[in-house]
Amino acid sequence: MTTLRSRPSSGAAPIAVLAAGHAAVDLYQGVVPALVPFLVAERGLDYGSAAGVVLAATLLSSIVQPLFGALTDRWAMPWLIPAATAAAGVGVGLAGLFGPYALLCAAVALSGVGVAAYHPESARLARAASGDSHTRMGWFSLGGNIGFALAPLLVGPVLAAGGLGATPWLAVPALAAALLTAPVVRALAARAAAGPAADGADGARRDDRAAFLWLSAVIGCRSVVFVGLSSFVALYARQRLGGDSGVGTAALFTLFAGGAVGTVLGGWCAARWGRVRTVRLSYAAAVPAVAGLLLVPGPVALYGFAALISLALYVPFSLQVTLGQDYLPSRIGTASGVTLGLAVSVGGVAGPAIGLLADHTGLRTALAPLVALCALAWLLAHRLPEPVAPGASAPGTDAEPALPPPLRAGRP
Repeated sequence: MTTLRSRPSSGAAPIAVLAAGHAAVDLYQGVVPALVPFLVAERGLDYGSAAGVVLAATLLSSIVQPLFGALTDRWAMPWLIPAATAAAGVGVGLAGLFGPYALLCAAVALSGVGVAAYHPESARLARAASGDSHTRMGWFSLGGNIGFALAPLLVGPVLAAGGLGATPWLAVPALAAALLTAPVVRALAARAAAGPAADGADGARRDDRAAFLWLSAVIGCRSVVFVGLSSFVALYARQRLGGDSGVGTAALFTLFAGGAVGTVLGGWCAARWGRVRTVRLSYAAAVPAVAGLLLVPGPVALYGFAALISLALYVPFSLQVTLGQDYLPSRIGTASGVTLGLAVSVGGVAGPAIGLLADHTGLRTALAPLVALCALAWLLAHRLPEPVAPGASAPGTDAEPALPPPLRAGRP
């Protein structure tokens, strides 16, 4: 079983490279929803078929990511990082070249598998490379959020200029990142293998499977809301406001852009109020934000509420990942695979249902149930306990609660 807490002596430079690679990989999680308006325009896909493309990218990914997590709990697999990065880009690069719908879905599924294979092993190696510095782990997480937010800015200009036939250009960031990270990954893997064994702290804690199941349910609700909005907010903005594809690209970028701010804000809030309370407050804020997007007219309201939704859904995201790791301390890779894969990708399964409903009732009606799902996530979050590290006092006492990376920023 591989250890999470190998402590090679490493500076900030390796984490910066891993963060750049993380940005490149998560770029492709945002690229597929950004393709939807172009598929509708050029291929004539209806809402249900367009959502099926998003499902193809997420369904297989959601199944295999926990499996990759379980494998990395047993064996170090650093070669997966550059290989998975390349696969994520190549799949998207091929997507626009295939006319048949089945081949299009197969191409984006390949990209989804690449994303799935990347995350558990990269999280393990980044934790080892950080030398237990929470600040450095924070930068690694931030890289992924930035990449996701940049996806619409990459897809919009490239496909506006060259149409779907230009998708091979979208693979360039992944191939460059694979070449950039490969030597760093090899060096870090060698150091981690030669470093000291785990200190045994995680082994002294017991798995809380019930809490992990409640957390997965919360993340599942979040996934349906976020994937549903990311799949259709560009089309919804163009329908509400009129204009060209730039209107939709701006709305999608606004929805994604909160990732960077949300990661920092989530850590700041959790350091003061605890992770669980921050998660609850975030979903409480998401309820009026989603309702405002759907009900309040005007471009200022649409983009403003999209920004609020982005913050409300991103603030708890990294906190939920670390909560999952603390609920299953003996299975860090599995916990990461599930929270980043199976539970997170539930929205991809629900996407086609939203699309079919939109085909019959309109987008606003089809997106309205997402308000209720935000409220359900808030209710389910009340079942979550705040984890306490061995030897630490329970939350609410004078002792500081245990806060995993990146929440103790500046205190490695």
